[in-house]
Amino acid sequence: MRTVLIRLGSSLLVLWGAITVAFAVLQLTPGSTIDAILGTAPVTPEARAQIVSDLKLDRPVPEQYADFLGRIARGDFGHSYQLHDSVTGAVGRELGSSIQLSLVGVGLAFAVSIVVALLTAHRRRSVRSLSSGLELIGVSIPAFWAAILLLTIFSFKLGWFPAAGADGASSLVLPAVAVAVPLMAIFTQVLREGLELALDEPFVATARARGASDAFVRVRHALRHALLPLVTLVGWLFGMTFGSLVVVETVFSRPGMGQLILHAVEGKDLPVVLGVVVLTSVVFVTVNILQDLAYLIIDPRLRGAR
Repeated sequence: MRTVLIRLGSSLLVLWGAITVAFAVLQLTPGSTIDAILGTAPVTPEARAQIVSDLKLDRPVPEQYADFLGRIARGDFGHSYQLHDSVTGAVGRELGSSIQLSLVGVGLAFAVSIVVALLTAHRRRSVRSLSSGLELIGVSIPAFWAAILLLTIFSFKLGWFPAAGADGASSLVLPAVAVAVPLMAIFTQVLREGLELALDEPFVATARARGASDAFVRVRHALRHALLPLVTLVGWLFGMTFGSLVVVETVFSRPGMGQLILHAVEGKDLPVVLGVVVLTSVVFVTVNILQDLAYLIIDPRLRGAR
């Protein structure tokens, strides 16, 4: 319980930091705060005065900050006067599609990296060199180039998958692969190194002496020890994956957070940008809490650690 409370407390500090940064950006934006909130949306002087009153923009900055924290705590992230909708509603419509793409992309990268690392760890030098070369290519390919290449080959030439939209599972394949390509390369490198270290441990020699097959030793014994660094990396890169969604969703004309952020930045829709920053922080904190729980499942020794 003490560990859980400490973890929740640190998570709340992260969220408070993100909210505070969002408020600071709003205050430091050139021009008046009301101009930053309205962006390019035309409003009448009466409506402008009403917005100033509702958001307490005519009050001192500490009072504005307290009101901002209160509204965030109630789930009120403001209003987009360009989309004519609340930030919560605008983000809520797109968040599900982006989380789906992120989960499938990261899950695909995780599964493929496990298989490749199990097949290449402590193998012949030629096999490892071939795998390392492919991983270097994968991590060096920009997300937009991988997306365009997949689109050209598998959609335009072969016609196996749709080129745009989000209709059905087939439309998710190419975007998920584009997200997964660089992640697969990184995951495989980390996991193979962990497997090779684990395979040199005495407990592996003991398992082999008892007659365990090579596949059983790798999957049952060595893999669990090698997974902890990979789980740490997955939690960190899941948050970074949101950055690549802007490019991938744009290339495949797929609805999601990427398109929403792109249009918000182009239109200077600051409430949406700040709302995305805060909600992304919530997703990041949630993923890291799940990551901590995964540690306890993978390594039972951590359950009794202090």
